[in-house]
Amino acid sequence: MTGQATSRRQVISALLDALRTDGGVRVVTGEPGCGRTAFLEHAARSFRAGPVWHVRAGPAPAARRPSGLHTLLRAAGRDAPVPGDGSAGEALFDVLRTAAATSPLLVCVDDVHRWDAPSRAAVGQAAARVHAAGVRAGLLLTVPGHRPVDRELAALPRLRLGPLGPADAARLVDDATDGAVHPAVREELVTEAEGNPALLLALVHRLSPAQLGGRRALPRPLADGEALAGVVGGCPAGVPPEQAGLLLTTAAAVRATGEPDADADLVRRAAGAGAAAPLPEVLALAGGRLRFHSALLGRAVYAGAPPELRRAAHRALAEALTDHHGVPALLHRSWAVPGPAPVLAAALAAAATDPPSALPRGLRRRALTRAADLTTDATERAHRYTAAAEQAVLAGQPSEALRLLDAARSRPAPASSRGGAELLRGAVLLADGPVDDARESFLLAAALLAPAGREAAATATLGAADAAWSAGDAASCLEVLAADTAPALTGATARPVPLPRPAGSGRAGTGGIRRADAPDPAGAAAPREATLHDHRDGMRAVLMGRFDRAAGPLRRVVERGLCGDEPELLLRSAAAALMLGEVTAARRAGARALAAARTLGSAALEPRALEYLAYAELRAGHHQLARTHAEEGLRTASRTGQRNTAAHHHAVLALAASIEGEGELVAEHAAAALRTARRHGLAQAATLAQWAAARADLGAGRPGDAADRLGPLVRPGSRRGHFAVWMLAVPCFVEAAALAGRPEHAAAVVEDFALWASCGADPQAPAQLLRCRALLAAPEAADALYLRALDRHEETAGDFERARTELLYGKWLRRRRRLREARARLGEALIGFERCGAHQWARQAAAELRAGGAAPVGSGAGDLSRLTPQQLRIARCVAEGATNREVALSLSVSTRTVDYHLRNVFATLGVRSRVELVRLVGQAEKTGAQL
Repeated sequence: MTGQATSRRQVISALLDALRTDGGVRVVTGEPGCGRTAFLEHAARSFRAGPVWHVRAGPAPAARRPSGLHTLLRAAGRDAPVPGDGSAGEALFDVLRTAAATSPLLVCVDDVHRWDAPSRAAVGQAAARVHAAGVRAGLLLTVPGHRPVDRELAALPRLRLGPLGPADAARLVDDATDGAVHPAVREELVTEAEGNPALLLALVHRLSPAQLGGRRALPRPLADGEALAGVVGGCPAGVPPEQAGLLLTTAAAVRATGEPDADADLVRRAAGAGAAAPLPEVLALAGGRLRFHSALLGRAVYAGAPPELRRAAHRALAEALTDHHGVPALLHRSWAVPGPAPVLAAALAAAATDPPSALPRGLRRRALTRAADLTTDATERAHRYTAAAEQAVLAGQPSEALRLLDAARSRPAPASSRGGAELLRGAVLLADGPVDDARESFLLAAALLAPAGREAAATATLGAADAAWSAGDAASCLEVLAADTAPALTGATARPVPLPRPAGSGRAGTGGIRRADAPDPAGAAAPREATLHDHRDGMRAVLMGRFDRAAGPLRRVVERGLCGDEPELLLRSAAAALMLGEVTAARRAGARALAAARTLGSAALEPRALEYLAYAELRAGHHQLARTHAEEGLRTASRTGQRNTAAHHHAVLALAASIEGEGELVAEHAAAALRTARRHGLAQAATLAQWAAARADLGAGRPGDAADRLGPLVRPGSRRGHFAVWMLAVPCFVEAAALAGRPEHAAAVVEDFALWASCGADPQAPAQLLRCRALLAAPEAADALYLRALDRHEETAGDFERARTELLYGKWLRRRRRLREARARLGEALIGFERCGAHQWARQAAAELRAGGAAPVGSGAGDLSRLTPQQLRIARCVAEGATNREVALSLSVSTRTVDYHLRNVFATLGVRSRVELVRLVGQAEKTGAQL
């Protein structure tokens, strides 16, 4: 998806489009430093339909009253007096209406809150009239978001500018430093700034070149009171002492929980303020909860307060809480002490790890981090930082997890503690980092953990193999598995913590870390031990090409996982099922893993389970279901910072779109997958994305381009694609090479594919092999091969592959003038493609039918069945009133892609406006048309 900067440009574009027709008003607000002024300047530069009156930020002159109006009129080149009474708004409206009579007018007013009250009232009245009367004048008025909107403007429509997305924030850092910033430093800056561009630049300018380059430690805290105050303009001035205490107490309460608001009664008790005491205007009260209008201002209030006042606020909050032994009270007590406090740290860690406690993972992480800060014993401190990192991972905060693991690594600790931290680091990097680095962390963890616990060492070994698998390094993967770090897998007694890891077709699972003295549920260790052992043996046999030896252990992994509801074992079950080609079992295990992850509230496991589901649906031939799972998986992976997992979801979406014939969508998702794949060494995701692009070429009737793209991936050589994927792409390459007149290029790979088809790991492969042989066979043999291929298709599900065979057979028959038989086959192909939504391929079948003298019945103008599945989704969303941006967010695509498809929808259906589209969709629904 595109970033926030692009979204802002699209918002401006939509606003300006509206202004050209019927005008509009927006009160633009947002956090201090969010770019309100820049937003207005871009709008002013972009407006080409008529004049622009631009009143920039700054205090208004006091020479005349109402001063704000005269400033506006001077910007418009007018200096006529405006009444100072209630008719000023009417007079201003007349000025705007007159100016917009001949061409649209844009009025941009920055920081209108600085105007005097009569001026604000006048502009509010005029704006309301413009909004109601449809005058072709647009007004953009900016106000700060850390206080309520002035009552004179409160009734006008608002546009709140959100934070920059991570990608746009990272680009801003690169632009500000000319790229001279270490990736880890960039990520920490982006996280600390929380999408605020002004704060982000302030933090960048605060650092030395050595700090930006990662050669010197960063200051702590990174965003201190001075940096925050510089962005928000200092703490609120003129606040009475009792209200100042309320502000600081609210900021301290929010800091403890990590939530956007705090219990109002608790804050008032702690601050000594009565329920009737007036609130500062920067605070809002709703539903018994207090919050800052601007979260950034709350951070500034806390960071700018003297340490002794912060400690006093936390002490008061701890005393005001009814549960003095709960995590919130202990956290406040911990921030009320100035230095190490081992006893308090132990109590806080114990409360944070209490299993029955229904604490949010973010609060557990915060408590464990604070416990580690207060701990004096180096070993215990490292363990608590690692435990905090586990909670950060499960909450979908990988960058925070890595920071905590760095803190754990910096403390001397025994090998078992260091091994646990490296095991967790490997899992984090496998989900969101270079997979070669993940492999090295796993290998180090295996060496450190081997003396203490064989199951933990085996978990690390499988993690290293999984990283090598993702990188496409079969030799390294086999070497890791052959090392046999933990042959017996005995003696482990603790319950593993599930770790997020990208999971895909045939990838092994990683487990978790735990302390050797942690308790284990009765009977839980044995299934895990056996599963680790069998999964390792199965993977090793697959890599050696001994599928006969792989079947037994992998099938046991599948069965054990499906016997319980532990997400890790279920995901291992799904991985093993995919390696076996048992897609029904893989779908079942993936669905149950997803349900278990949601039940546990593990944000990190959801995108991983959805990835298994998406791959399983693709292998089963259910590409539209795969697309549904991948769209959801992409959203969850992006939300939890799992870029590697997101890359696999992009690859699935590209593959699904290549069936549906949506070339631009294929290119977009393939490019997104390849960007991450190339940075992080994800050979599997890269191969899938390139295969999708080639299949889109083939569907669009460009077999030569498809063959050129696929040749290096499937033919022997250094550029051959991922070892677990290239076989899947062979049928596509053979078809492309044959149709492009280069059958000799495909002969060798067909024999390699025959070995793959014989192992039984892909239910579609036997029919595909016969189709490939038919494409390359002499005419006297091809006929029988096509018929045998169609017979084998009857044994498996999936309309698309069967329809492709029908299409190729129909083409072959037509070119031999067997027109009656050709029409029958092509008709079956057309029905199959239409059934599975492969519209580009359906057009090929229809063209062949027409060439054979049997034109298919066409759809009339306005028939929704003529749309592709993605176009249908977009048409329905638009008909329900969604904006293009809202459609893009719901479908995990860019707004540009939505614009492109919507233009095609209009052209295909013969409509000229969204109103006509709404009417057409409504009529189709009434008549039972399928959307």
